[in-house]
Amino acid sequence: MQRIGEHVLRTLAPQVLGAVVRRYGDFAAAEDAVQEALLVAATKWPDEGMPDDPRAWLIQVAARRITDHFRSESARKRRENDLLVQEEMPDEPEQDDTLLLLFMCCHPSLTCPSAIALTLRAVGGLTSAEIAHAFLVPETTMAQRISRAKQLIKKSGDGFRTPDERERGERLDAVLHVLYLIFNEGYATSAGSSLHRVDLSNEAIRITRTVHQALPEHGEVAGLLALMLLTDARRAARTSSDGDIIPLDEQDRTLWDRAVIEEGVALLGRTLSRGAVGSYQLQAAIAAVHDEATRAEDTDWPQILALYDLLMRMNDNPMITLNHAIAAAMVHGPQKGLELLEALDEDPRLAHHHRLAAVRAHLFERAGDPEAAIAHYRTAATLTASIPERNYLLMKAAKLAATPGR
Repeated sequence: MQRIGEHVLRTLAPQVLGAVVRRYGDFAAAEDAVQEALLVAATKWPDEGMPDDPRAWLIQVAARRITDHFRSESARKRRENDLLVQEEMPDEPEQDDTLLLLFMCCHPSLTCPSAIALTLRAVGGLTSAEIAHAFLVPETTMAQRISRAKQLIKKSGDGFRTPDERERGERLDAVLHVLYLIFNEGYATSAGSSLHRVDLSNEAIRITRTVHQALPEHGEVAGLLALMLLTDARRAARTSSDGDIIPLDEQDRTLWDRAVIEEGVALLGRTLSRGAVGSYQLQAAIAAVHDEATRAEDTDWPQILALYDLLMRMNDNPMITLNHAIAAAMVHGPQKGLELLEALDEDPRLAHHHRLAAVRAHLFERAGDPEAAIAHYRTAATLTASIPERNYLLMKAAKLAATPGR
């Protein structure tokens, strides 16, 4: 039953929720009804067996629960009368409403943190406690954030409908951005004692696969999925047995998941062949160049630099500028990289981010200036809330300080 429950939670739950919200239009009531239906399934299915069509079974039970809910509210007499004639949801074509549910969770009235939380709750099936733990906030705070997000969607009056072409383009960008942020938080957790939150990165990959299945010809959807796969393939080599960070150029590449790399490269190849190229596709191409190098010294840095040149023309993201400086340093020397970093000192989005100080420290180390490198490693350590990152940065500073004759 544990396997069945996992399947329901991760696969059927968002489909059922999407179908019920589409029918009744009340997100909060639909979510409660679906949770009740899942509990009924967990009770009955071990003894009675899984029905032939578990999705339809869950939708039917949830529909009855939400009808009962509306009946119980005296202020909704008119709505009750409408619902009485459809107590049993009529048969309708099989469809997966996960994508529409994603569009709703990434409604333009929501802030990015609220959209992330609602996506993980409604589509990912994570509990409020699990989401709160991932983002290091109290469970009550996260529950309130999710509740406010539902209320904002309800007040917008949009309902659960297929967005028009313009809205779809706008919201799809938001959907992909939210999934990208969820994956990044799972792959390199911003705070806490662990470098990874595998549940978050896996969930981002799973949901992105669902979007790709619904929109197989969309280049940036495929590009984002490829980027996630090509990045996540290196996860096993990123830390030692003690949890210490291992930088990319020191990783044991035999630990990289070659099957996942092959899948990501094949996916990227198919999407790049279609013509127009977007930001996620270029980032995936950069990840592929790294993954295809059997040794660190075999990395094609000129190609990576050229890809970053293209990426910077279409994306005003300081992290891309930062990574472009690293690639330039690998091709033209550390001094070139340090010169490029100067432009980021005045960018408020990155001026106090630990990665800027950490990259500057690394380039000073490569340039043969250990004193400057030590100072910037220590500065970076004070700016990060990630314990593994802090330990790594302090260790780098300590090793340089202990180097004889510096």
